[in-house]
Amino acid sequence: MASLDKPPFGTTTVKWRFPGIHPEGRKYVLIAAAIAFAFLFIWDFIVWPLVFLALGVAAFFRDPIRVTPQGEGLIVSPADGLVTMIERVPLPPELSGPQALGDLPMIRVSVFMSVFDVHINRTPITGTIRHVIYISGKFMNADFDKASEENERQHIVVEDRAGTRFGFTQIAGLVARRIVSFVKAGDMVVAGQRVGLIRFGSRVDVFLPEGYGCQVALGQRAIAGETVLAKRGAPDTAGISQ
Repeated sequence: MASLDKPPFGTTTVKWRFPGIHPEGRKYVLIAAAIAFAFLFIWDFIVWPLVFLALGVAAFFRDPIRVTPQGEGLIVSPADGLVTMIERVPLPPELSGPQALGDLPMIRVSVFMSVFDVHINRTPITGTIRHVIYISGKFMNADFDKASEENERQHIVVEDRAGTRFGFTQIAGLVARRIVSFVKAGDMVVAGQRVGLIRFGSRVDVFLPEGYGCQVALGQRAIAGETVLAKRGAPDTAGISQ
């Protein structure tokens, strides 16, 4: 199935263009621009810093086109950012049990998003949304391991056509103050489809089912909807066996 962002068939040339701004962020860009305009008539010496602030807000909410790899057994990154952790961990209580991902520990791949990264999150696989579980919490640095247990977070479980369930977690960070979801339980999603965003710095954890080999390394940059995090039946490149 083709990615939602894939150019139409018959396209012979591709031109670079500025990424659009996601509708969720347009009001913030307008507010920042309005403040800059207002100060033009009050304290004009701070107008330029405010203009750069408005541009920074626009960049934060940018929504670039992505082309998702096609193929069976692929798990793509749900977030842009740095791969900061790859380790086998017990499942969060919200993702454990027969109705979610089971009870055995899984390999967790964590992608940390700085304020300079694209913050639109995408589903790592094609399937049906089974659970969307929001947990309120703290706002410590999302790069800390305990942030997965104490920070504001949202767990999403997706089931593919074969009945395998995949889980990933959006975690708010030190600056982030809101997780915004675009999906709900029962929705059908295509790999690489936008499922939400986290405002102003955060992290996304992906839990790999048994039989999927990790295809990224610590310190690698991941691109949401494009970077393959894991592949079914492939050797594990991270050195953590299933």
